[in-house]
Amino acid sequence: MSATPAAAPPRQQLIEHQLGPWPLACGHTIPDAQITAVQIGALNAARSNLILVPTSYGARPEDLAWLAGPVLDVQRWCIVIAGMFGNGASSSPSNSAMGLAEQGWLVRHHDNVAAQRRMLQEVFGVERIPLIYGWSMGAQQAYQWAVDHPQLVERICCVGGTARTSPHNRLFCLSLRQALTADRHWTGGGFDAPPEQGLRTFALIYASWAASQPFFRTIAEPVGEHVERQWLPHYQRHDPRDLIAMLDTWLAHDVAASLSQIRARTAVVAGSHDLYFPPADLQADAEAIPGADFHRIESELGHRAGNPHSSPPEQEQLRQIVDTLLQQTPHV
Repeated sequence: MSATPAAAPPRQQLIEHQLGPWPLACGHTIPDAQITAVQIGALNAARSNLILVPTSYGARPEDLAWLAGPVLDVQRWCIVIAGMFGNGASSSPSNSAMGLAEQGWLVRHHDNVAAQRRMLQEVFGVERIPLIYGWSMGAQQAYQWAVDHPQLVERICCVGGTARTSPHNRLFCLSLRQALTADRHWTGGGFDAPPEQGLRTFALIYASWAASQPFFRTIAEPVGEHVERQWLPHYQRHDPRDLIAMLDTWLAHDVAASLSQIRARTAVVAGSHDLYFPPADLQADAEAIPGADFHRIESELGHRAGNPHSSPPEQEQLRQIVDTLLQQTPHV
């Protein structure tokens, strides 16, 4: 008896949608703005099966394509992973006229949501969204969507992210920014050479927060070597100006005062050992949203429990949460 052949990986379609001149809330305009996305799965005739996945910090759309299958049912849903401004794929300091906060530029999630909405309208003809699924900064954007467009968002699943950047989380973001701008190649508005030492410091700080203390007790090699191999390359692939621009968007995030206005069915998902966004902070957000459900994933992955691309146990927990949410009748 022959073995059943493995299912083919779902097809990914790259979308590079031109927005034209795009005004930001900070007062600057991105000339020839672009939003880059990946589509996995087919849109149905009623245009009623689209799941939007905004990207997390440092992620390009293809980095989150692993969600299709393990967490999101690609046979039923059309999954659109949309890159936020500043991530190096959509309009960013590295590929457009965008500057940094030092020149008065600041992208807010309101700007990202407005661009994503335009893309969904013009590329897919979609207004109402059955689900917005986001992890970390993607969760921030899901909250922003539900606040900005309560009549259009049926459900949100916010994984490992809060409705505002807490004071403690701000310290983390500021330490990362300082790691880059303290490098000798920082000019006050950019870099005159790659900030190699700044990026190494950046990676050390990031790794120390992103994974939990129990996780690091399982690492056999010296932690410095682990960070050099497993973490540093992820940030070296980015223009450091993009890393700063995304940090500033993270720092500016705050829709906490508007949570009671959310009408979407909401699942808030915390990781048990998340140092960025601890469960108590996420539970407080859930309690402020009418009818929201709070879930806690038991995992030693820390913040990365919300992006478990190589860990089936956490994937299964997320899949069950999403499937339950999608079975709920929307309020809107």
